[in-house]
Amino acid sequence: MLSTLFARRLAARNIHYGWAVAGTTFLTMLVVAGAVGAPGVLIVPLQKEFGWSAADISGALAIRFLLFGGMGPFAAAFMNRFGVRRMMLISLSIVIGGMLLSLGMTQLWQLVLLWGVVMGIGTGLTAMVLGATVATRWFGQRRGLVMGLLSASTATGQLAFLPLLAGLTESHGWRAALLLVCGAIVVAAVVVLLLMRDRPADLELAPYGETHVQPAPPQPASFGALLMTPLTVLRDAAKAPTFWILFFSFYICGASTNGLVQTHFIALCGDYGLAAVGAASMLAMMGLFDFGGTLASGWLSDRFDNRWLLFCYYGLRGLSLLYLPFSDFSLYSLSIFAIFYGLDWVATVPPTVKLTAQRFGAERANIVFGWIFAGHQLGAASAALGGGLARTVWLSYMPAFIGAGILCLIGAGLVLLINRDGRLETLATA
Repeated sequence: MLSTLFARRLAARNIHYGWAVAGTTFLTMLVVAGAVGAPGVLIVPLQKEFGWSAADISGALAIRFLLFGGMGPFAAAFMNRFGVRRMMLISLSIVIGGMLLSLGMTQLWQLVLLWGVVMGIGTGLTAMVLGATVATRWFGQRRGLVMGLLSASTATGQLAFLPLLAGLTESHGWRAALLLVCGAIVVAAVVVLLLMRDRPADLELAPYGETHVQPAPPQPASFGALLMTPLTVLRDAAKAPTFWILFFSFYICGASTNGLVQTHFIALCGDYGLAAVGAASMLAMMGLFDFGGTLASGWLSDRFDNRWLLFCYYGLRGLSLLYLPFSDFSLYSLSIFAIFYGLDWVATVPPTVKLTAQRFGAERANIVFGWIFAGHQLGAASAALGGGLARTVWLSYMPAFIGAGILCLIGAGLVLLINRDGRLETLATA
């Protein structure tokens, strides 16, 4: 196989194949994130073409966020049972199928079905648990750095695609923008097919930084037992206070990022006279600073107390969101917001994954993190719907942005309640 030959060539240069797997995962998460972020550009064009309200479209996106998060724990179990490579290909196939079918939609129920249900399931089969699975399975060392890199790909994909998608939408319509994302997904699928492997043991390798090959653990024999695995893990993890602190802090994370800013920022700027391309460029700037900030967060999470890192990230994000409603929405003020907000768009992910692995064990960490990520997407769905309702009822997004800022400050205090002793929470590792 190509991956075996490539692994030998990398080994001859003293490069672990885990970095090739991380690169493939980065590309996949990048293009899936572009698909997830695309509707943020398309809200206004859909309103103009079909007459749907912001609340109508936000309702469909809220369903997608819920499924995107709710599928996470089960996606982790499917990856453990059927393999990461296979689940990545299935996920990409569902996403591209849903996007292609949506090119011909004319009714609101079709938007709900395709962008809500189909896209939610397709993206949820990988979601953030893909990065957590690869980082914990392929890397014994540099795990925080790798998780930072993969987390950065999510926000970078969501944001970096937006200026191009906005430009295509203005010049050729929203369907051209979707076709661009479909093309990127096809490229990612080919790379996955050629290079992705499930575990280091498939290539007779130890994880990066370790010396012993780790065989795959036994998996449930029946499909029913497989579906019960995430629920069993949830039952055990729910007994630990750390789980609920991470769950609710990640709820706040989702509400203040994907659900609010990713979904409604372009429409918000339109209310103040800023064109979609200009607003999308601001989101791209956030993505640029997020890439550096999240990589730095991964590096820091390997070296410092992750609780205090999360305290700083949520605090900075909350202050940024509270600043925005009182700015004048000039290029200068929006640039200030983009820099400070962008630095910690998903910088919260590496410390959260590290705390999850420390408390609940490396092998079950992806499923536990899947449930924590479900909290993230529950928050995203709440903010996506809440922002649309605020705009429809009060003709302003401002109450939603101020509320998200206050929630972030609450989250900053919440994470400090986690006990510093990483050995205390042992219920899920037994």
